[in-house]
Amino acid sequence: MEILHADNSILVINKPAGIPVLPDGWDKDAPYLVKQLEEQFGKVWIVHRLDKITSGVMIFARTSEVHRTLNMKFERHEIQKVYHTIVAGAPAWDEHTARHPLRIDVGHSHRTVVDHGKGKPSETHFHILERYTSHSLLEAIPGTGRTHQIRVHAYALGYPLLGDTLYSAPETDLIGRPALHACSLEFIMEGKPFRFTAPYPQDFAEVLKKLRARS
Repeated sequence: MEILHADNSILVINKPAGIPVLPDGWDKDAPYLVKQLEEQFGKVWIVHRLDKITSGVMIFARTSEVHRTLNMKFERHEIQKVYHTIVAGAPAWDEHTARHPLRIDVGHSHRTVVDHGKGKPSETHFHILERYTSHSLLEAIPGTGRTHQIRVHAYALGYPLLGDTLYSAPETDLIGRPALHACSLEFIMEGKPFRFTAPYPQDFAEVLKKLRARS
């Protein structure tokens, strides 16, 4: 994994796809992110999560005080996270805000579903960055932090993430995971602005190269 920033207060990494933040399932000896970081940096506190399949910017606190501060900033929506995703299809719109209410951990596959009766308010703003023949590169900015939120909102709009078979994307040989990358994270702490960005991982970049060549 790539270390984007490290000081006495925070640790920022470019998380690789395929590794969970915490132990995944019953295999407690399998590698997970927090264990790897603590072996190198000592105790870290989790501030937010990324799915196992998702790559990109992730921040950890290195003291309990900073952990509380960052948690409060997330709760107050004072930290902006920007994602890039490749979706199947070509939306007619250039920008759209999805506000489907979401209910998490449904069924044996632990899906998140749109539920207008019992779902929690959720919001994701989408903006098209590039259009290809049958796919699109989108920027996604979540206004809330529900599990699988971007994936489900994209699916609910009719444009599932490329490779996201859990949410009905067609099978593909372009990428072996849902094409979702946390590009940047921005906030102000103690009057100082912070902005961290993470380059695309190889699998995501290769998909874009192929799609651009076909268009």
